[in-house]
Amino acid sequence: MKLTTPPLSPKVIAQLVDLNIHTLADLQATNPCYAFLLLKQSGLSVTKSVFWQLVALYSLKSVQDLSEQERQFWEQQLHEMPPVAIFPPQNEMVQFMQAALFQAALAAELGEVPVGAIVVHQGNIIAQAHNRCVVDCNISHHAEIQALAMAGQVLGNYRLNECDMYVSLEPCAMCASAIIQARVARVTFAASEPKTGAAGSVIDLFTNTTLNKHTAILGGVLAEEAQQQLQTFFRLRRETHVSHSVNSNLQKLT
Repeated sequence: MKLTTPPLSPKVIAQLVDLNIHTLADLQATNPCYAFLLLKQSGLSVTKSVFWQLVALYSLKSVQDLSEQERQFWEQQLHEMPPVAIFPPQNEMVQFMQAALFQAALAAELGEVPVGAIVVHQGNIIAQAHNRCVVDCNISHHAEIQALAMAGQVLGNYRLNECDMYVSLEPCAMCASAIIQARVARVTFAASEPKTGAAGSVIDLFTNTTLNKHTAILGGVLAEEAQQQLQTFFRLRRETHVSHSVNSNLQKLT
């Protein structure tokens, strides 16, 4: 069922459509809190009454039929929502993620786990880096940490609140914390990291309301390409390890 007026105004409906929320099913899949914050991010001047209209539609009720308990529940949900942002068009995100994947390939050539990161400011790449933990003998030299440091030098400020970051792999807790502290506006990552991911796979630091709420996050852009890159790296490493083991055993027998 398409969203209609009333209860929503034509301007609100038009903006929701621009945000790919066309129907009641879309709204229910999105969550009224998220939809309301997206409207605010879009620049549309919306009042709290629009929020209650969205909640009522989501709940299949009229605004007048919302109980006090329901209102308190949704007020709390809105307060606890993680940062929301309107991300760039898909083709733009793909373009920048390809740059991050190129950096990841450079890491693989060094024998490092292939992870690459770039920082974008006003549509331009201002920093790009890849994992260098092994070659630098420094556990902090993850791609994200290095890219943040480079971007800070370029802008002359460690706070990167007007920047986006693209990473080929879901950030770990160390990198997620640094990103949050730098107040990066938006983070887009490719593949999920089921063992150490701190953007939802293991923990989600970006939705922790006790931390700075500055960074919105989106995963899955070129995820298959990033996953293939990682799988190829670890397969080749296993094959190399087996080959070395076989040669070592042969040498012992001769």
